[in-house]
Amino acid sequence: MTWLNRTADWPDGRLALWGDEGRGKTHLLRIWAVRAGATVLTWPPPGDDGAPVAAGPIAIDDADMIADDHGLLHRLNAAREAGVPVLLTGRTPPSRWTAVLPDLASRLRAMTAVQIDPPEDSLLEALLVRLLNERQMTMGDGARAWLLTRLPRTAAAMREAVARLDHISLAAGGRITRDMVADVVEGIETGAVP
Repeated sequence: MTWLNRTADWPDGRLALWGDEGRGKTHLLRIWAVRAGATVLTWPPPGDDGAPVAAGPIAIDDADMIADDHGLLHRLNAAREAGVPVLLTGRTPPSRWTAVLPDLASRLRAMTAVQIDPPEDSLLEALLVRLLNERQMTMGDGARAWLLTRLPRTAAAMREAVARLDHISLAAGGRITRDMVADVVEGIETGAVP
C-alpha cells in the first residue's frame, strides 16, 4: 500500500484506513507500526493526559468506535504539535464518524482516508492455498474454485472454512470432498457450529 510507505507525505501527519470488517485494516496498521516504530494505542490509553505516549508515531485501531471525543481530540492535537504521525482505522471514512465536538468533527472531515477494497480473487486463492498448506491439507482444483466462489470474500471466512474443513476431514479420514466443502460453506453462512 503506497500511502503506508509515504508517511512523510500524509497531509497534517494523519491517515485513516477504512473498510468493512475482515479487509486487513488491523493487519496493515500493525505492519506500519512495526516499520515506523509506532506505538499502537488501545482506548483509552493508560494514564492518558492527551500527550503522545511515545516520541514516535502513533497507531489507533478501531478509532471510529472511540466515544471519548475529548480524548481523541487531545491525542490528535498533541501528536500534531509534536510532529508525530497518526494512523487510524475504522469501518467508515472519518468524515462519517460520530463526533459531538465541532473541532474533532472538523479534523476528522479533513483527514486523508484510504478505503481498503475487498481482496482480489488471486489474493484470496493464494491465502486459501497457504492456509491449506499450513495444515498439510490437499483440496482438488474444482473444490477449491467452488469454495472460493461461494465464501464471503474475507480472510476471516477463509480461515474459518479451512479450520472447519480440517476438523471434518480428520473425522472422515483425511480426504476433502465437494460435499464437505458445501457443508462448510452452508455452516459458515448459517453460523452453525461445526
